[in-house]
Amino acid sequence: MYSDFQKHLQAELERISDAGLYKDERVIGSPQAAEIELVDGQRVLNFCANNYLGLSNSPELIEAAKKALDTHGYGMSSVRFICGTSDLHKELEEKIAAFFGTEDTILYAACFDANGGLFEPLLTSEDAIISDSLNHASIIDGVRLCKAKRYRYENADMEDLENRLAAAQEQRFSIVVTDGVFSMDGNVAPLDKILKLAEKYNALVMVDESHSAGVVGKTGRGVTELFNVKGRVEIITGTLGKAFGGAIGGFTTGKKEIIALLRQRSRPYLFSNSIPPLVAAAGSRMIDMMTETNELQDKLHYNTSYFVDHISEMGFDIKPTQSAICAVMLYDARLSQEFASRLLDEGIYVIGFSYPVVPEGEARIRVQLSAAHVQEHLDKAIRAFEKIGKEMKVV
Repeated sequence: MYSDFQKHLQAELERISDAGLYKDERVIGSPQAAEIELVDGQRVLNFCANNYLGLSNSPELIEAAKKALDTHGYGMSSVRFICGTSDLHKELEEKIAAFFGTEDTILYAACFDANGGLFEPLLTSEDAIISDSLNHASIIDGVRLCKAKRYRYENADMEDLENRLAAAQEQRFSIVVTDGVFSMDGNVAPLDKILKLAEKYNALVMVDESHSAGVVGKTGRGVTELFNVKGRVEIITGTLGKAFGGAIGGFTTGKKEIIALLRQRSRPYLFSNSIPPLVAAAGSRMIDMMTETNELQDKLHYNTSYFVDHISEMGFDIKPTQSAICAVMLYDARLSQEFASRLLDEGIYVIGFSYPVVPEGEARIRVQLSAAHVQEHLDKAIRAFEKIGKEMKVV
């Protein structure tokens, strides 16, 4: 039975490799940080982690997790509604709600689960979802699981969004769904304009703050802070796996009735184990740290501006960004893979992104800045980009 299917898979894998799209995994043998060590012993600077605030190896978060191991054990061995809810889970949910200025929060194993379990419990075939064309795969999958009427508008195009909102007036309830920061381009959703249109057409708004929480806004509260609309968005989803420590775990925070219904009907919540207590404890400490000081946000914003300005001055084609993501456009898949490989030889760890992660013909190097990067790291990366860019005739 398997032989024919095996040949099919082998041919497909060969096709992916021939197109320059095969994704190899580099293996890290050290904690996640600005400087990491690969298993072959090579030490490199990491410019492709979601470790925006440099907290993945934070001594304070490690200590909080260790204490929780002693007091609450390793895992809950249960879903939340049976016997999987600890005081640490509730504490983190309350702190996340306070951080974003919302009414209540529900935790998930990952933001992929938060987005995947969001729409189906709340909406039916009588309703409409209006989704940005560059939204994350988890949002796309969550929308697919729901029977609501689907509308798609071009990325951050408010004229197109209004047209879709007008068409959705035929449905009972409608919700505009957008990433806060679009992960492959680094641009920010124009949330102030989205909210104006949503109010005009009586629609709800949902924002995924995974790449914007901890990054965007003066104190890292995300796009709702950036546009001074805190508390006006009905639903926010996000992750503990990026700026917030880089471990695991996601959340949905928003209006209390929405969160209450998700606790009753959201399948990833009802049928997945609780996040480990140690992750919840570290998450709570992370919220405390971000509330106490803006030092990490200020450092991240400086590092991002410094890198983006220098890369632009060299003549690289980059996407407009208001985040810690700098998409250096190379367009050709093979070129992006070779460019990333040459940068690794220079001690700079980045990844070439190509189809299907980004559209065909839109291959790029996605550089992600971190508060953990120091001036020496930034300058070394800039010099490496200039050297390889000239050698490969990109600039």
